[in-house]
Amino acid sequence: MKLIHSGKVRDVYEDDGDIILVASDRVSVYDVILPTPIPDKGKVLTQLSLWWFEQLTDIVPNHVISATDVPAEFEGRAVRCKALKMVQVECIARGYLAGLGLKEYERDQAVSGIALPEGLVEGSRLPKPIFTPTTKAQLGEHDEFITFADVMNQEGADVAESLKRITLDVYKRGAEIARERGVVIADTKLEFGWDADGVLTLGDEVLTSDSSRFWPLDEWQPGRPQFAFDKQFVRDWAAGTGWDKKSPAPEVPQDVVDVTRARYIEAYERITGRSW
Repeated sequence: MKLIHSGKVRDVYEDDGDIILVASDRVSVYDVILPTPIPDKGKVLTQLSLWWFEQLTDIVPNHVISATDVPAEFEGRAVRCKALKMVQVECIARGYLAGLGLKEYERDQAVSGIALPEGLVEGSRLPKPIFTPTTKAQLGEHDEFITFADVMNQEGADVAESLKRITLDVYKRGAEIARERGVVIADTKLEFGWDADGVLTLGDEVLTSDSSRFWPLDEWQPGRPQFAFDKQFVRDWAAGTGWDKKSPAPEVPQDVVDVTRARYIEAYERITGRSW
């Protein structure tokens, strides 16, 4: 088994032509890896992704070969996957206004070139979900918004249409299931690649606390920051430290680690209906 890439959260190994995707306990905010891990985070992300992949098989093929045929030291946090040629676009669906989408709206009354109604505030539900792609930045750099026209220019019109359609279909399915279980999925980021047969395939992770914003439905209230089941809690802590959002990042206090871990687990339990 050969390490071929170490990302912000995941380590990627090659094993006899397959990919072993290992989710670490690392956490990144503002595209910088924090020095303090969140215990069990990698296992929670892996198990939640596997649950979602099962819910989405009728929408898009995924890269999973096996969740058990992995090295023993990575048990629970690794997946054996198909090798994909990754599409160089971060495919983001937004159903609510938050984060960088909110900042873009406040500046332009649009996100990724999509005009939105006047009067929206933080946490507002959008009239319908929108596709807001970004660049896929290298480690330590920041993703930047691009338009659908940019995706067409880069990937071709047919591929761009497929990326948009599948991204929105996955988001809508996920948001509907989560809402029934008391969780708002405000937005989510997906990654796609081409398998050996040239089939567009969903890869990486899907609808997890690292790739999505999760809010409790019964506490959702537009016009203010939302209670977050995702890493927004540690992101907010980091923003309040005065840190310049460049590497190296500050150590995370134990109480912030504990709350973040608890929120990852609560999101998993609410969505899947399983005990951690």
